[in-house]
Amino acid sequence: MTSPSPVDLCSSPTLEAPQPKTWTVLEYHRLSELGLLERHDRTELMEGQIVLMAAKGTAHVTTLRLLAIVLGESLKDKPVFVATQDPIQLNDRSEPEPDLVVVRGTALDYRSQHPQPADLYLVVEVADSTLTYDCGQKARLYAQAGITDYWVADVQNQRLHLFRDPTPVGYSHHLILTQPQGAALLAFPACRINLHEIFPSS
Repeated sequence: MTSPSPVDLCSSPTLEAPQPKTWTVLEYHRLSELGLLERHDRTELMEGQIVLMAAKGTAHVTTLRLLAIVLGESLKDKPVFVATQDPIQLNDRSEPEPDLVVVRGTALDYRSQHPQPADLYLVVEVADSTLTYDCGQKARLYAQAGITDYWVADVQNQRLHLFRDPTPVGYSHHLILTQPQGAALLAFPACRINLHEIFPSS
């Protein structure tokens, strides 16, 4: 009597690898309303995946506060407002919460929906432990959404990364600034910040 041949489950055409669940923005909001997301956790929706956001160190917080003050003062006469750590909607599967955005109009214009790419003059992420992610996956996502002016403030090295000229595969222009250089917004060239204003000496 011959023994039965072993079954190679890995090659079976009837078995498929499990696929992660992807969420839409509407589903993501519903999860929050139902209390299925931990209220003390900060999350964002990136390409259908719910991502737990990194904790913010003191250097991160200081740079973000200074950046908001400097940009707010420089843009006070423009038809825009500066928001920090608020959601934006890139598409129906991505709702990140960048550290800072410069948004067209006033806050009252967004009572029924979050700002979308056409509403955004500038998106900024402040990176202390997330530099690779912010300059990689997030930069690609923002480029694909058509964000024309994206900055990453590298608090550890006190450098500012400028990403411009978005394409479907990422930004075609990436400039790294160091002190004593400064940067101006594409939409408002007269609005210029110097790096020493947001990266104070320790």
